[in-house]
Amino acid sequence: MASTVNEISTQTNENLTEYQNATTARIPSTPEGMAIAYGSLIIMAILPIFFGSYRAVKHHKEQQQLYKTSGEQPDTMSRREAAMFPLISSVTLVGLYILYKVFAKEYVNLILAGYFFFLGILALCHLTSPLISSLVPAAIPKTQYHILFTKGKDDKEEHIINYKFNLHDIVCLVCCSLVGAWYLLKKHWIANNLFGIAFAINGVELLHLNNVVTGCILLCGLLFYDAFWVFGTDVMVTVAKSFEVPIKLVFPQDLLEKGLNAGNFAMLGLGDIVLPGIFIALLLRFDNSLSRKTNVYFYSTFFAYFMGLLATMMIMHLFNHAQPALLYLVPACIGTPLLLALVKGDLKALFSYEDHPSPPTNAAEQSEQVQVETKKDK
Repeated sequence: MASTVNEISTQTNENLTEYQNATTARIPSTPEGMAIAYGSLIIMAILPIFFGSYRAVKHHKEQQQLYKTSGEQPDTMSRREAAMFPLISSVTLVGLYILYKVFAKEYVNLILAGYFFFLGILALCHLTSPLISSLVPAAIPKTQYHILFTKGKDDKEEHIINYKFNLHDIVCLVCCSLVGAWYLLKKHWIANNLFGIAFAINGVELLHLNNVVTGCILLCGLLFYDAFWVFGTDVMVTVAKSFEVPIKLVFPQDLLEKGLNAGNFAMLGLGDIVLPGIFIALLLRFDNSLSRKTNVYFYSTFFAYFMGLLATMMIMHLFNHAQPALLYLVPACIGTPLLLALVKGDLKALFSYEDHPSPPTNAAEQSEQVQVETKKDK
């Protein structure tokens, strides 16, 4: 689980900052251009969290159904993995920094762009497949295909590849590949954002924290990680400016002056979206477990995230310096549900909730779990 999250947020926060080039003169950003850029970044940040959270609820139900039929416990992040994640991210960040210092960044970015090109196509396919399938003409049939690659024989047979798809899925793959080719050839900021939004929604949907304690450990560790690498060294900012792959959202501040060919970008790393997003998605699943039909924890924390992001932008603009976004987002995202649970008397329920409870080890625990599931069914 930790390695999967690490792929999405290699530079777990390319903090909200203006993309500047000291050697190239740029047209100064107008107040209108900056407002459009920052407003667009906010919208592109909150929409993946909102839609990804609701998609995560559906994915969680599918995981529960799979567990009932197969008995296979879903893969979730443990507390130890959450505590180690800032250290792993730091090692990755320093490794990228050394690569950019030792080798020409053009070659490093070329290799990384090829890697994220394939990941981006898969993420975009997963997100847009239902929409593209509905637009495919009825003349194109949904011919079924099945790729099966096994190892072993009879009882020892192991499925290495077991993938079913239809002709509409192939059409979707072709369409998403065209977007990927556009990004690979032109590195256009719109293509970058299409991949970035797809990564963000898929990350919030598919990466699950099992409980609130794990989420608090992860976010608190990343807060210190983010603050250290932004304020303490130039590593984070250097990597953020050099890293030309679609794991950040960008929007031009000179759009009004140069149109779609603008190049003076403000940017937000996907880590600032996905990592708080998976915690907010956990709160939506907690809301559903309470069966109150209000989703008060989700909406309150979602609004707190919005305000934290707004505060990041204001402070960055005020001091004209890159800011560690998690320094403002983490207190907002953790403090809001804890304070709300304290007021509503749900503190015990909040900390005891688990997406996938461990299997009971004795008769007493089995009886208690049956009673809880019976209450939920009612």
